[in-house]
Amino acid sequence: MNYAPVMASQGPVCEQGECPIAAAFFDHGHIYGMVANLVAAGASLSLVYEPDDDKAALMLSKFPEARRVQSFEDILSDQDIKLVAAAAIPNLRAGIGATVMEAGKDYFTDKCPFTSLEQLEHIRSLADSSGRRYAVCYSERLQNEATEHALQLVNAGVVGEVVQVLGLGPHRLSASQRPSWFFERAEYGGIICDLGSHQAEQFLSFTGSDSAVVEFARATNLHHQDYQELEDFGEFSLTAPSGASGYFRVDWFTPGGLRTWGDGRLFIQGTKGSIECRKYIDLAAPEVTANVVMVVTDDSEERHEVTGKVGFPYFGRLIEDTLNGTDLAMPQAHTLMAAEVSLRAQAMSDARVS
Repeated sequence: MNYAPVMASQGPVCEQGECPIAAAFFDHGHIYGMVANLVAAGASLSLVYEPDDDKAALMLSKFPEARRVQSFEDILSDQDIKLVAAAAIPNLRAGIGATVMEAGKDYFTDKCPFTSLEQLEHIRSLADSSGRRYAVCYSERLQNEATEHALQLVNAGVVGEVVQVLGLGPHRLSASQRPSWFFERAEYGGIICDLGSHQAEQFLSFTGSDSAVVEFARATNLHHQDYQELEDFGEFSLTAPSGASGYFRVDWFTPGGLRTWGDGRLFIQGTKGSIECRKYIDLAAPEVTANVVMVVTDDSEERHEVTGKVGFPYFGRLIEDTLNGTDLAMPQAHTLMAAEVSLRAQAMSDARVS
């Protein structure tokens, strides 16, 4: 809930004060990492809006130069603010984003960015008409050096053409520490809509695709009957226009003995080799905590430990996009298609049980 990795070694991409931003709606702890990485890349946190005093105080303790405001309208009406970062309750994210974009600012939200296809289509239309950006923190790639390194290897042709992507996204539930909305289906959208959005984004990235067909999807509550609306297990499969396939599993079954919140894995099979990413932990290897990439080609097998070597380049690029009107960090079409794929997979799962 409060996982917030920060890549401090990256330098700023703009001058101090050139990119003032605001932060609002701290319903998920991801907001602290989102803001910290923007600031590390050169943004200046100027305004904070959060009704909860404790959450606001935590943000201000990290960024004492920021000023807390009493209404969200204070952010919307401030002509200096160029981007608003937020991590609201998922079903509210699209509405907040629309308001931000209509105010002439870019919006950066935690995943999942939508809980319905109707929300998605409204934002897609608004992005086209307003010229403002609806950016999404798909953190399992954008805030993970192993996954970013793997994408660099794929883009360099190291493993040839990608023919399959397998993604495993287990998470620790920690139910007692979760807010009530986390267990309300209408508010969180379903496990594939939520956690699966990470996996959909990675499939599009690693296969170089602008779309994907959902072949199969299932989500259910296997073992947490005290929370009737929770889906604790989800799986889905995709096919890219190239013919590449993908299978993804997401769940809330990480056991308490693991040193981190989830043993996330990524497997990429190419025509000339393969890659495995151990994203957050190298199991039972205490000297290595995360960001392990293993590569096999016709020439060799290699193990890359990349913590501190790759960084989180997305955040600097997002600032540059906001300042320059470019679309380099993550093309808007890609951002929204990742959400669409996960929403369509969730809908297919829902249809199985309706």
